This record gives sequence, structure tokens and C-alpha cells, in this order.
Amino acid sequence: MSLEGSKSSTKTSNFIRHMIDEDLAANKNDGKVHTRFPPEPNGFLHIGHAKSICLNFGVASDYQGQCNLRFDDTNPGKEKQDYIHAIQEDVKWLGFDWQDRLFYASDYFENLYEFAIELIEKGLAYVCDLKAEETREYRGTLKEAGKNSPYRERSVDENLDLFKRMRASEFEDGSRVLRAKIDMASPNMNMRDPTLYRIRHGVVHHQTGEEWCIYPMYDFTHPISDALEGITHSLCTLEFADHRPLYDWVLDNISIACHPQQIEFSRLNLQFTVMSKRKLTELVEEGHVEGWDDPRLPTIAGLRRRGYTAGSIVEFCDRIGITKSDNSVEMGMLESAIRDDLNANAPRRMAVLNPLKVVIENYPEGQVEQLSAANHPQNDDMGSRNVPFSREVYIDRDDFREEANNKFKRLVLGKEVRLRYGYVIRCDQVIKDEQGEIIELRCHYDAQTLGKNPEGRKVKGVIHWVSAEQALEAEVRLYDRLFNHPVPDSSKDGVDYHQRLNPDSLQVLSRCYLEPALANAEPGERFQFEREGYFCLDTGRSEKPVYNRTVTLRDSWAKIEEELSRP
Repeated sequence: MSLEGSKSSTKTSNFIRHMIDEDLAANKNDGKVHTRFPPEPNGFLHIGHAKSICLNFGVASDYQGQCNLRFDDTNPGKEKQDYIHAIQEDVKWLGFDWQDRLFYASDYFENLYEFAIELIEKGLAYVCDLKAEETREYRGTLKEAGKNSPYRERSVDENLDLFKRMRASEFEDGSRVLRAKIDMASPNMNMRDPTLYRIRHGVVHHQTGEEWCIYPMYDFTHPISDALEGITHSLCTLEFADHRPLYDWVLDNISIACHPQQIEFSRLNLQFTVMSKRKLTELVEEGHVEGWDDPRLPTIAGLRRRGYTAGSIVEFCDRIGITKSDNSVEMGMLESAIRDDLNANAPRRMAVLNPLKVVIENYPEGQVEQLSAANHPQNDDMGSRNVPFSREVYIDRDDFREEANNKFKRLVLGKEVRLRYGYVIRCDQVIKDEQGEIIELRCHYDAQTLGKNPEGRKVKGVIHWVSAEQALEAEVRLYDRLFNHPVPDSSKDGVDYHQRLNPDSLQVLSRCYLEPALANAEPGERFQFEREGYFCLDTGRSEKPVYNRTVTLRDSWAKIEEELSRP
């Protein structure tokens, strides 16, 4: 199981591992550990799913067990083959392999139907004709018990007949459902005769086509699928804790030997974004982002396109750990993981994002000099590259002031600064257009200052640059957090999450100049643009290179988050 980027650490102790250790010590499940990752193919995976992927595949690997990839595809109206392909790609990219254990819940549709028949025959399931609104009324509330459906006491024969006719497509959508017969007075709402099957006409299932017009509910499908696959530990997030009694009830009342243990852990709640698949779908379909792989989204595809490495995501999941309590994780923790990775592994390059031309008047016209620049300041094994230097170069506009105090360590009119890997230059003249905008600087260089400061002179500032003639023109996209609130979908103040979208989450710089060594970069390749941040060559097609900012060099949001957290 190979991982891109930093080394995976999946063996951090947690309560789930303690439970597995106890099971193995008692020789439960014949000493086997078998997990599964069971996504619904109704959208792209996000960073929260990555936590579950790392947990399920990591536990299986560490205990010499197995982990299945299973698509819980019981809602064909919202499922797409494209989502299935994307999910498989994401799991593989993270470094995990399900080998030959790719399954679909739809593989078991016939089994599920037969188990439903068994429950009917045992008097534990019935066909109900209540409409959806009536069912909600009969269900009761958290404070009031529900009422039995008037169809609850139908005979076994009548229920068998109606259920078979449901399968035979004799009834309209919503006219009948199959419900479990449990306890309408249960304090657990999930146990109040939950629906097991509903009728769905007019949909084509991506695996079974039009073979079925009745589809099993998730809470019925999931435990049986786990059991059929021999899963030992069914790991899921905390919102399924109240579903566990139903999970166990289903398996306890059908003829199946395996009974997996459901164990819940806290889901990942990441600040400054939304993790609801419904809300992510809205953001995509409403055009607030470019698509599921928009680099501002917390989807794995978006993070990959933004420049995150698989290793940094796995490392992040290891750092936040596995707990039983819901918590909110700071975005800075995710950004810290990718900074650590790219700081150690990303080659350095120079890029000017806000260009200002500099003409070095005493440098020979037509001459091009190749200066040596290290690819990484702390890793000699990464080697070096040549950077062309000529009479005209670009510097960043923010690196120049006509007047400045001593705290400004860059280029000032009449003063000196060093060009990174190159010479010391002095600004002698400022050229402006008719509107007073600075369009060019006229400078002189000291030929004796390559790589050193002349005796008796101190040059404190160092700025980056690129040679104008050889520069590679590119578009640079500065991505920031998609929302300007740490919990954008909080309902406490009644503000819709759309109103918390960050209007500055994307800034497009259409005319940037990069050193020519980047001409051979491959899509997805990552670099540190010196003094600017970490960037990744976009995987989309365009007329000129497009670089996405992965993350800044420092956490510029730390102070903002501190202020937002104050009472």
C-alpha cells in the first residue's frame, strides 16, 4: 500500500483498536478483522470520507485483515456511474487497494428481497398503505409515542401477496411500503416500524437497469450487506448510533450466521467549509463553484487539484485521531499537514505574480547569463537548476516603494536590494504613465556582487525575479477559504450558509511570469514559489499554464480565527 508524499501513520491507538485487540484476545470472529468502506455513489468523496477510508483500510492492513469497497446503491434516482468512477479514483489515489473486493449493495437485491419475505413470514414485517404525511403523523414525536398503522395487523398471506405484487410493478410510487413490525412506542424513533422497502418507478439503476421497481432502504440493506460479506467490525460515524438497535434487530431476525459489530466514531467537522453532501451538491449545481473538483471544495478531487498530496491527507487524518465525541477541526490543521509535506518535498522556483519591469541599464544588451539556483535549500539531493539573467527582469510590484522606512527590506528608489541568486541592484529612476502609474524601473547592477556583499556594504533585502525575455507567462489562481465563517452552516443565528460564502475565495491573476524551468512541469506537479506560497500546475486544459495556490507559506488566517473565537 504505497502513499504519495509523507509516510502514512495509521497505527495511532484509539478506542476502536482497543476493542479489536480485546476481540482478538478472545478469539472472536476466529481472530479475523474484516472492514468495509461503504460510500453512497450520489456525489464525490470529501475529506470526511478520507477519515473513514484511512480508518477502515488502515485497521484492516494493520491487523492483516481485509477491507472491502462497497457502493450502497439503493437510491438510483441520485446515483451516477461518474460518481462510482470518481470514488474509486479517490480511494486509489489515497493509496489504498480493495484488490478483488469491489461490491455493490445491488449485488444482494435478490438476497434482500428473500430476507424481507422471511420477516413477513415471521410476522415481523407488513405492507402499509399510509401516505408519507400520514406515516409521519402516526410516528409520533420524541415526547409522544407513535400509533400503530391501521394496516399493521394484515395477515401474513395478505402481506406476502401485496409485497410480491409491489415487486411485480402493480402499484404506483408512494402507494405502499414494506415496514418492519417492531414497537411504535419505542423511545428510539428508528425502531417505530421503520420502512424497509419503497416503490420507485421510472428510474434506471446503474447496475441492475430496470429489473427492479422496489428498492430497499439503507437501514435494511446495510447490516445484511455487511453480514453477507463477512464483515467483523462495521465502523460508521456517530449519527448512526441511534440506528444500531435497528442494525442488530434486522440481523437478529433473519437466517444469517454472521453478525458484525457496529462501532461509531466522530465524523470530521472541518471549519470554514461544509461537509454535507446535499450542500456540496447545491454549491455545484447552483454554480457557486466550477464543479466537484473545484479547489475550494473539501472534496478529495478538489484537494488533489489544489495541490494537496495523498500523504498530507492521510497524515492529517492521523493527527486528528479517532474519538467518540463530535468536535470541530481547525482548517489550519489540514493546511499545516500540507505545508509540512511540501516544505520538505516541493522544489523551489521563482514566480512574479504582480509584475513590474526593471531595466538594468549598465547590463550588456543581448547578454543572457545562467545563474545557479538550488532546487531546495535544505536538500542537496534535489540538485539545482540554471536561471537566466538578462538586462530586463520582472520583480513583484509589492517589492518596490518610492519612499519607505527602514522596516521595508525591499527595493526603494535610490537604494539597493539583492536579486535572489543574483546581483545587487540600485534603483535610480521611476517611469510612470500618464495616470501616474509606475510602469518601469531603471536600475544599475554591481557586477562584483554575484553571491556576495562587497566589503563595507550591507544589503539586507532579497527579492525574487524572473528574466523578462525568457519568462513563461501563466495564469495564477489564488484560492482562499470558500466561506468567511468557521461554521457556515450553523443554524444558531438563522443565517443561510449561502450568505457566508467568501467573495474573495478566488482571485485570478491573468498575467504572471515564471522562470522558464517551469515550462516542463507536469499537470499536478507542485512547487514552492519563493516568498509566495505553494502552487500546483492545474490539471485542466488552457491556452497557457494555470497554477493553483495550494496554501500560503504561513497561516494568514490564524489571527482572524483567534478574533472570531473571542466571545
